[in-house]
Amino acid sequence: MAGSDLLPRLVTLLLFSLLMMTSPATAQNGTSRAAENDFNRRRTLSLGIIIFPGFDPLDVFGPLELFYQSSGSYKITLSLISNVTGPVSSGPPPHKMRTPMASMATPGNSDEPRMMVLSHVLRPSIVATHAYTDAPALDVLLVPGGVGTRAMGKANGGVTWVEEFINERFERLDYLLSVCTGSLLLARSGVLDGKRATTNKGAWFEVVGEVGEEKVKWVPTARWVVDGKIWTSSGVAAGMDMVYAFLSHLYGEKDPVITKAMNGIEYSPHTDPHWDPYSVVHKVPGANANVSLADVVKPVGYD
Repeated sequence: MAGSDLLPRLVTLLLFSLLMMTSPATAQNGTSRAAENDFNRRRTLSLGIIIFPGFDPLDVFGPLELFYQSSGSYKITLSLISNVTGPVSSGPPPHKMRTPMASMATPGNSDEPRMMVLSHVLRPSIVATHAYTDAPALDVLLVPGGVGTRAMGKANGGVTWVEEFINERFERLDYLLSVCTGSLLLARSGVLDGKRATTNKGAWFEVVGEVGEEKVKWVPTARWVVDGKIWTSSGVAAGMDMVYAFLSHLYGEKDPVITKAMNGIEYSPHTDPHWDPYSVVHKVPGANANVSLADVVKPVGYD
């Protein structure tokens, strides 16, 4: 697998190097940002999304909608990656947790975890196009969250094919993104060691409690966090805000394609990564309770 994706990566790096040397933006402005944006608009972006039983639907379909809209103008390929190909259910697998569900976000809760069988919960599925053993070369890998992140870890001692795949591909990725408790999978894999990251504030105590605060620099108040090539978002819907910011980083601020995509789906993203009222709602330690919980959002391009 490592050899099969080496040549495409070398070609991509060569083309980017040539563009950087010849870009007028680099010569005139002394910056590579415009050159990177131009390069990304020209190349084919290989996007992979991890799929596992118990993924949260919006963690996947929210960001995917933004990539889908962008692919009308920019070349993007999609690989939906699981342990095997075929349908993968978002239905929560049987797992142990404290009850009620809200107790996940309550510090000091002494309730003993009990087995949860949530067979009554809706179970939309998505079809995995690739097994992780034969997934193609990837530029961007997105890891969603959901109940499955906790269920898998508890059933397998904290190490699954997901963590192994993240580790195996990390150095060759341009970007690694996680939504919600997908950051738990990143942390288990070790790629967050020494990095700043955030997670779903409603699951803060569970995620941080498992991983600890020694290895990962958890940011309590953040809609999303960027540390190098790793982007992590807060809970569920925050993934759409993060991916809008990511696409703007990739293709350029005020890029007309991204602007048209956002207004086409009639979604006004939160653009301040520090806006995070849910850290207050869920009583996350270190959250700033003195700031306004409101945020004024407007259509993209209408300042």
